[in-house]
Amino acid sequence: MTHILGLTGSIGMGKSTVAGMFRDLGVPVFDADATVHRLQGPDGALLPAIEAAFPGTTGPDGLHRATLRDRIFGDPAARNRLEAIVHPAVAAERQRFLDDHADAPLVVLDVPLLFETGGNARCDSVAVATAAPDVQRARVLARPTMTESAFAAILASQLPDAEKRQRATHLIHTDTTLAATRAQVAALVACMGGGEGG
Repeated sequence: MTHILGLTGSIGMGKSTVAGMFRDLGVPVFDADATVHRLQGPDGALLPAIEAAFPGTTGPDGLHRATLRDRIFGDPAARNRLEAIVHPAVAAERQRFLDDHADAPLVVLDVPLLFETGGNARCDSVAVATAAPDVQRARVLARPTMTESAFAAILASQLPDAEKRQRATHLIHTDTTLAATRAQVAALVACMGGGEGG
């Protein structure tokens, strides 16, 4: 029986780094963000439906993210229309991933808004990547084009880290060395019987 581990964490908490560590240990990882980018990229399967709903937001290079963001900003009905296109397609990709790895003892669903979208209900347990607020802030503000106001807006759209930690089955602390973080991931994989040696 495959154990489905949800992996989440607020912006700047090191979730993507942690997901890579699971991959390095031979654990299959479903990356929700990467799936969305592929579906909305050049020749992406969702482009026709998005263009029909939001004319002028796609082109040969895929989705014009900034244009679409401006179109749906502050418009809940438009956001719902977009989610009705994207979410079922991502769900189908996720199911395909689970079917493909049905024999694996452990799989990871890497989903940034896992709790916010109720995705934790599909997981057997949830690991939250977490770090001290000052570490998170420094990481995020070091990103090119990131501003204080953009960071504040992103934080406001995400469940607070403290609440994610309370709801987590496992915590992975990333405000330490990469080796120490890797050791936490390896211990988790070992206790779940996953990875290459599992």
